[in-house]
Amino acid sequence: MTQPLLKVRGLTKHFAVRQGATGAKSAVRAVDGLDFDVHAGETLGLVGESGCGKTTTGRMLVRLLEPTAGSIEFQGRDITKLGRRAMRPLRQDLQIIFQDPYSSLNPRHTVGKIVAMPLEVNGVNPPGGVKARVQELLELVGLNPEHYNRFPHEFSGGQRQRIGIARALALRPKLIVADEPVSALDVSIQAQVVNLLRELQRELDLAFVFIAHDLAIVRHFSRRVAVMYLGKVVEIGDRADIYERPRHPYTKALLSAVPDVAAFGEPRQRIRLTGDVPTPLNPPSGCRFRTRCWKAQDVCATEEPPLLVREGSGQEVACHFPEPVGVGAEHVSEVAA
Repeated sequence: MTQPLLKVRGLTKHFAVRQGATGAKSAVRAVDGLDFDVHAGETLGLVGESGCGKTTTGRMLVRLLEPTAGSIEFQGRDITKLGRRAMRPLRQDLQIIFQDPYSSLNPRHTVGKIVAMPLEVNGVNPPGGVKARVQELLELVGLNPEHYNRFPHEFSGGQRQRIGIARALALRPKLIVADEPVSALDVSIQAQVVNLLRELQRELDLAFVFIAHDLAIVRHFSRRVAVMYLGKVVEIGDRADIYERPRHPYTKALLSAVPDVAAFGEPRQRIRLTGDVPTPLNPPSGCRFRTRCWKAQDVCATEEPPLLVREGSGQEVACHFPEPVGVGAEHVSEVAA
């Protein structure tokens, strides 16, 4: 197998905070040891509940946040500790699309200025000039090239996100981190933007880390899926394995909550997890999901399950008691009341 474009090992991010009146120092363990690879031209979907560390992970991958520990290798080079000057050449190959199309665009700059910014910052002078390149990019993402001199407030949310996509494509990157790129858009526009990203991926041979909480969109767009819970990856594998044969109890719980339009009006079993997500200030010992898991036993509190390929399946699962092979997402071994 070819070497991965992106290789992440032990990636960790802790935020220092002060608690209570005493001001005692502690750490929010937002991301706590991630391992995954992304190959050229593929999409890895990153899913999980709000607060599980997805966005923090995405920002570390493009070095907008400094990791506390672990390593990020891009094209075989460790970029974890590179300074701003050393990272600048890599920005051409590593870009990000932000979640909010309203706050991610400077309202004082024209669309042409916004999309041209990566070219100007990196000293890139494309054939035909910057303006011609920017207009080409606008057309590529489905916008009118003649809108070059308009300002962001003159565009809808979906159009603004297309401007953000054009900006990310300006330097012809090899990997794009898409941080919930459609969650702030109307449902009618989400499909258009996702289909645009798929077309661009095929045309430009892009790799994506696609961060989202909408499991239906992730299934449509991603070839491989990683499921996060409280700063950890609990299951990772091919799309078909994750969606049709999930092994981790948390993955099954997530999938059971996805509406099935084909079975509309019919009774459907759903796993209802008890309690709230534990705080990342003081996560549970052993398996972090054990406080909400209906399969938890004593070993789950004392030993953290490693992320390993389990017998009879292709995906990696971090669970002492994974679901039996061949049990689909629609079946539940026991519903947590």
